[in-house]
Amino acid sequence: MNYELATSFKDKPSDKGPFYHGTKADLQVGDLLTGGGNSNYKPELKMNHIYFTALVNGAGLAAALAKGDGRERVYVVEPTGGFENDPNVTDKKFPGNPTRSYRSEAPLEIVGEVTDWVRQTPEELQNWRKKLANNKGEIIN
Repeated sequence: MNYELATSFKDKPSDKGPFYHGTKADLQVGDLLTGGGNSNYKPELKMNHIYFTALVNGAGLAAALAKGDGRERVYVVEPTGGFENDPNVTDKKFPGNPTRSYRSEAPLEIVGEVTDWVRQTPEELQNWRKKLANNKGEIIN
């Protein structure tokens, strides 16, 4: 990956929203989502950021893969501070951020909930879980 190209996207998020966050947590409009929780993908890692996307189906996938026993939920969120392209996908895999994935050290405010998104089949979810279990890459925190 070209470091200069990756760096050029860091402080220039390419989206204005709407933004979504997928989870299994039961939350309400007005609640704030913050970093500091354990990673869904590496549970021993405490995350410094809160992650979100401009793709409702991407948030739905994140909800399906999230830890917990609650139902999958996709919330419409608004960043309360600055945010950047997620370097775990943008800088490593997808220059230009086609996944429309972001992260922020500032909280995200829940402003609504979406109930209609494309859900993965059990087979697709199993394939995603296998990919994640076999991923040896480092998470940029």
